[in-house]
Amino acid sequence: MNKPKVCIMLSTYNGVKYIDEQMESLLVQHEVDVQIIIRDDGSSDGTVRKLNEYAKSHPDQIRFIKGENLGVIGSFFELMCQTEPVYDYYAFCDQDDVWKPDKLSRAVTKLQLSQLNVPLMYCSSTQMVDQDLNNLSVWPTLPPKPLSMYNAMVENCCVGCTMVLNPIAFEQVRGSIPSDLNPIIMHDRWIYLYVSAFGEVIFDEEPMILYRQHQGNVLGGSNEGWLMKWKSRLKRFLSEGSFRLSRQASVFLETYKDQLSAQQQRDIRRFLNQLDNSWIKRIRYASKMPFYRHTSLDNLVLKLIYILKKV
Repeated sequence: MNKPKVCIMLSTYNGVKYIDEQMESLLVQHEVDVQIIIRDDGSSDGTVRKLNEYAKSHPDQIRFIKGENLGVIGSFFELMCQTEPVYDYYAFCDQDDVWKPDKLSRAVTKLQLSQLNVPLMYCSSTQMVDQDLNNLSVWPTLPPKPLSMYNAMVENCCVGCTMVLNPIAFEQVRGSIPSDLNPIIMHDRWIYLYVSAFGEVIFDEEPMILYRQHQGNVLGGSNEGWLMKWKSRLKRFLSEGSFRLSRQASVFLETYKDQLSAQQQRDIRRFLNQLDNSWIKRIRYASKMPFYRHTSLDNLVLKLIYILKKV
């Protein structure tokens, strides 16, 4: 029996410090035929030299593309465009994590359980670790609410480096990437939004990667008091940039208006149009909007930033 062919799309940028650990964990994946396409996004350290060595030593498994600097969003979408639609599954990968040996085989098994002929996406919790791979905490935990478009429009709970797509999801997203990427908050948020709107998202609460946290990007706050959690969430949501959620929603509606259901179109339009109404009407809409985040606190912050026209 042939092993499933999985293409891993890896974007790198000045990642020489941890790239060996990541690459070795990709090359020892169990029970799948792994092909790795790497795009370097203009590194100035030793990343390119290191990756050229891997490509030379694994010519049948690794394809290396030395690209110009596009930023993380542009680099991953360019990777999708550079990847031929000939594989059984497609995975995204960051440069400094470590994958468990059965990450891909577990994802494939769960995707195969779905008999639906629709876009499918697997994602999982991560074991967050420090720079030396010491365990910190598991994040994100199993979402308590449905993984639907109504969540994906205002929140991302699918970590990009855990995502694995079936061919339908890969080809449909790849074939409709917007020409202007500025309104897109992040590539994984866009893909989660697409699959949740038109297919099915499968969340695995078993952490399948060691997700390295650096100074400045550590997630957490589990020891914070309620007031500090509120303040930190409000600050984080506002720091996403005014109107980024609404800008992305607007582009999504324009891109897929012919595919979205009539109800989906109405709900997205109302989300956008109510922002131009009086603050009283914004309060009324925010109190009963169909869009939601998973925790009660995050949901309250969503309503607040909507009323303040900061979405």
